[in-house]
Amino acid sequence: QVQVMESGGGLVQAGGSLRLSCAASGSIFSINDMAWYRQAPGKQRELVALISTGGSANYADSVKGRFTISRDNAKNTVYLQMNRLKPEDTAVYYCNAKVRSTIMVGLLDCWGQGTQVTVSS
Repeated sequence: QVQVMESGGGLVQAGGSLRLSCAASGSIFSINDMAWYRQAPGKQRELVALISTGGSANYADSVKGRFTISRDNAKNTVYLQMNRLKPEDTAVYYCNAKVRSTIMVGLLDCWGQGTQVTVSS
C-alpha cells in the first residue's frame, strides 16, 4: 500500500503566500512524476504543476511566475510554494504521485485526500 498525504493549506489574504507539502509513504520502490492538481467548486480538477524525478517542472499558465514546485526524492516529498495568491486560486489542492511499488507490478496512480486553500480578497 502507498499513502499520499498533503499538508499546509489554509486561509490567506490576496497577495499572500502558502507552502503545501505532500509526502508519500508505504511500499515504495521509486516515484516518477509528482504533481499538484486543484479543483474549485463547480469546476473540473486541473493540473497546477508537475515535476519529474530529475527536477524538470511544468506549470499551468495561470500560475506561472507565482508558484514553484520542488521535490525531495530522499523524503518522497513534493512541495508547492504559492506566492502572490489570488482569490481565483481558491480550491482543494491534491497531490499526485506516479509510484512503482515494491509489492505490486506496474505504475500506481496515487492521490492524496486534498487540502483546502482559500484566498480572501
